[in-house]
Amino acid sequence: MDKSTTPTRAAFLSGLGIAIGGSVLFSTKAIVAKLLYRYHIDAVTLIAFRMLFSLPVFAAVALWKMRTAAPLTTNDRWRILGLGLVGYYLSSFLDFLGLQYISVGLERLILFLTPTFVLLISSTFLKQHISRKQWMALLISYLGIVLVFVHDLQGGSNVVLGAALVTGSAAAYAAYLLLSGEMVKRLGSIRLVSYAMCVSTVACVGQFFLLRPASGLLQPLPVYGLSLVNGILCTVAPVFMTMIAVERIGAGTASQAGMIGPVSTLFLGALLLGEPVTSWQLGGTALVLSGIYLLSKK
Repeated sequence: MDKSTTPTRAAFLSGLGIAIGGSVLFSTKAIVAKLLYRYHIDAVTLIAFRMLFSLPVFAAVALWKMRTAAPLTTNDRWRILGLGLVGYYLSSFLDFLGLQYISVGLERLILFLTPTFVLLISSTFLKQHISRKQWMALLISYLGIVLVFVHDLQGGSNVVLGAALVTGSAAAYAAYLLLSGEMVKRLGSIRLVSYAMCVSTVACVGQFFLLRPASGLLQPLPVYGLSLVNGILCTVAPVFMTMIAVERIGAGTASQAGMIGPVSTLFLGALLLGEPVTSWQLGGTALVLSGIYLLSKK
């Protein structure tokens, strides 16, 4: 091997490893949520703890950016407020609500359809053309979801409710991605995410105190430990790992590396939660990953 290519290859492999690690950590939040639900807390409490534990890091980054970057315009402030409420508060809340009713495998597969929602929203509202190859990718992906969904329906009617909530979560995050595109280029991803996460934290914690008594903050010690994992390892770390990976290997390769997420969730669910891995799930996962791969190639 030519020595001149070694640093480039090393940087690519490290970027790929970081992207895979970020995807696995982010997907693990579903596992952590299921473990937290065993302590009889609800989604309102779960998301409040998650945001409280991740807030110090995002707030520190936000303060640093406030001091070193140009001041925000009034329009930017309103847009960040909207993005924080839609992209992180609403999508996260619907996701954790849905996880009360469906398996982590199905949840991760539905969330992985976010690129297809971006495509459908762009086609419906922005009148963008969808090619035949893209339609084929959409069809393959949704066939995979139907396969897993029909199998999971054996678990009861609550599966429909859970799947609908998580689908709403994916749609909300797709809207966030579309609305944030121009601001990411202008403000930078780190600055935008840190501001939006601070907005989301205020919404999540405010919701908790509106709907639950303050005594709800007193929980068994394992709840604090799992919430710390949820806030730092499953929220803060994946955000920055993904940004680093995109810088090193590009958004396209990083998104393809992210395909390991649904697969890791499926097997972690079996290992840590005792959820069965069936041929239906494996077949559905393969179809979803194939469809998203075709879209990412586009």
